[in-house]
Amino acid sequence: MPPGIRDIADAADVSTATVFKHFSGKEALVFDLDEDREAELIAAVRERPSGQGILDALRQHVLDTWPSIEAHPQGPAFLNLVDSTPALRAYAERMWTRYADSLGAAIADELGVDHDDLACKALARFVLDIPALTRSRPDHRAAVEAVFDILTRGWQPPGKPPAS
Repeated sequence: MPPGIRDIADAADVSTATVFKHFSGKEALVFDLDEDREAELIAAVRERPSGQGILDALRQHVLDTWPSIEAHPQGPAFLNLVDSTPALRAYAERMWTRYADSLGAAIADELGVDHDDLACKALARFVLDIPALTRSRPDHRAAVEAVFDILTRGWQPPGKPPAS
């Protein structure tokens, strides 16, 4: 049985009240970098260099952060824990939805359009799906680049040369 909040508080030599001051629940302990990851995504869009497009900024952010996360020695165990625990899966899904909403809103703000803009929401969701799409690929960087190429140039049927 996984440790409870009391076990975690005891191990950290703090009260359970102190744990709950910093974390909303056990799931938040597992996803302790949640708010940082969301802030980094938004910053990639809002704080990009002058002249850099949104898609290029997101490409660079993903290339700078996600392959190293995927290659972390504890990565497979973490993914297994999340995948095998219904409460963690549900928490991750809520977190992902919040990221998509926040990133879509940041993109919309940069473009001066409504937060409900379909193109901004779709781009945010596609970008956030890149880790899942590329996880099993032997060359994470090449896979990330391939997905961003699709987002940049549009989808082409496999085996067909790009339209001119």
